[in-house]
Amino acid sequence: MRKTIALTGAAVVLSGCGMLPGAQSRTAAQETAATTAPAAATTSSASPPQSAPPQQDEVIATREAKVGSGGQHGKARVDITALKRQGRTVTLNWTITATDGKVNVHNGLGTGTLDYTVANVSLIDPVNAKRYRVARNGTGPDATCVCSGTQGQFLENGQASTLYAVFAAPPPEVTKVNVEMPMLGVLTDVPLS
Repeated sequence: MRKTIALTGAAVVLSGCGMLPGAQSRTAAQETAATTAPAAATTSSASPPQSAPPQQDEVIATREAKVGSGGQHGKARVDITALKRQGRTVTLNWTITATDGKVNVHNGLGTGTLDYTVANVSLIDPVNAKRYRVARNGTGPDATCVCSGTQGQFLENGQASTLYAVFAAPPPEVTKVNVEMPMLGVLTDVPLS
């Protein structure tokens, strides 16, 4: 009996961290859906919002990255302008600016080839070894992320795109997280306000 409880507990912990393939703890999934459902009620399931709510915050973290494939590479700068707690959620706002050449934001931040959102961006809590994925407005196959869309965003040199994503909030004692962005890399020790 004791071994069964220990193994079940370990599976719940690992699935909540996103470490078991395709698994997420029921509690985390329900909490994410419950905390984001009111915010997502105004979001159309056909197409997610295209830009973050207007914010005039200063840059709290920045990173430069070489972006591209197939011999076409550009350079981009990502500037995080907000990572704010709002009750049981956290909203991440950032801007991607093409600094050299053309940058394809079109499908590079989504979870697959035809996912034109930023749904694959995640927060990593290094203290508790937990990954927070972008919230969804439900649990079924039609659930969409509570985040920006990127469809048609190919940035020319000097152009910028402002994006956002909503996550379940880490525990209150967590004051810094790492932000992982596909194709752009990891921004470490981003302050959480």
